[in-house]
Amino acid sequence: MNLATSTTTPRHGLMPLNPSSAVSSLRRSLFSSLRKISPLTPMASAPASAALSTTAPADNGAAKPAEMQPVQVAKRLEKFKTTIFTQMSMLAVKHGAINLGQGFPNFDGPDFVKEAAIKAINAGKNQYARGYGVPELNSAVAERFLKDSGLQVDPDKEVTVTSGCTEAIAATILGLINPGDEVILFAPFYDSYEATLSMAGADVKAITLRPPDFAVPLEELKSAVSKNTRAIMINTPHNPTGKMFTREELEFIADLCKENDVLLFADEVYDKLAFEADHISMASIPGMYERTVTLNSLGKTFSLTGWKIGWAIAPPHLTWGVRQAHSFLTFATCTPMQSAAASALRAPESYFEELRRDYGAKKALLVDGLEAAGFVVYPSSGTYFVMADHTPFGFGDDVEFCEYLIREVGVVAIPPSVFYLNPEDGKNLVRFTFCKDDDTLRAAVDRMKAKLRRK
Repeated sequence: MNLATSTTTPRHGLMPLNPSSAVSSLRRSLFSSLRKISPLTPMASAPASAALSTTAPADNGAAKPAEMQPVQVAKRLEKFKTTIFTQMSMLAVKHGAINLGQGFPNFDGPDFVKEAAIKAINAGKNQYARGYGVPELNSAVAERFLKDSGLQVDPDKEVTVTSGCTEAIAATILGLINPGDEVILFAPFYDSYEATLSMAGADVKAITLRPPDFAVPLEELKSAVSKNTRAIMINTPHNPTGKMFTREELEFIADLCKENDVLLFADEVYDKLAFEADHISMASIPGMYERTVTLNSLGKTFSLTGWKIGWAIAPPHLTWGVRQAHSFLTFATCTPMQSAAASALRAPESYFEELRRDYGAKKALLVDGLEAAGFVVYPSSGTYFVMADHTPFGFGDDVEFCEYLIREVGVVAIPPSVFYLNPEDGKNLVRFTFCKDDDTLRAAVDRMKAKLRRK
């Protein structure tokens, strides 16, 4: 496997930095998104009716401005606005910056998987699929889960195919969480968790993982569990920190779940990107399968994030709720891509070994470069992200630093404060991704080494 080490210009990122692009609108657009203020939200000094303009024809046929209308969104989603990933990727393009922010590869997935998709399309597999997945993919998911976790599951009763892991997360939360239920997350967390829990009317608690090792504060977690706690959600390997939950931590969480009759939602999309220890699936901890929903997807492992093929594995009594929600979210997932995904999951073990080796080399390239540029870089045992401390450069918080990084250095990173219930907990941190070809990583590192100065 070649995770894009060629010298050709990648499709994302490597546009030359234009100093004139450092326009004043950058600070406004960046701050408006990162502070969770929509660009369409009325400014305090403007009337609400001036939030959004449309155009209507005048009597003489010419266009004239119509009355402006305020943007509308349900109260449960008012705080979320445009996702940080969308905004930062737009800024990367707008300002000619190299995008080490959003976690999508700038190289393509393996040919054998793409060829399987083409074959499925040409074979006429183009109509609605069975709602919970085509049989060949459900079977492939079950086979892969048996190899990875040692657990045998029924592909027809315990595997639900979804449109990406984000939909699997949504179906799990909307299908199993009631308004007023309490759900515990570990901050920083993937922003979809909080937004979907808000849609479900859940009460969210967050336990903060802190550098340098982002260990779980076990006693704090124990104190957070209450009679109202319905579920704990974990992500291992963990985005954005790169942490892998240890067996001790998983067993402690498992004991809490069993003692308090709490469900466990396990987001394991980065399970094949575990560099320093074997991934442990929470469902494999004794006594946990019956209360665990395991969430995964194709995109990260096979560099096919645009296909949006995910799945949820759970015992039948939990699968029922997941499928009820899934039926009214997307009903079914892309049929030919499901057939190709089945081929992907049956890849030989050598594929996954080479994947880890290639990404390990990319991680070393980025980490060495960040340290040479002056960052304090925290250990990353999994995923394709690293977290670093930006404070040596003298900026007040992560938003201010990322704004400078785009405008003056020409590199995009993610300000992690948006992944915390309390943004102050993440203000000293910055997240970079290394799922890019080697030339892109080197170019980004070179820019940072040349233009960043410790203070």
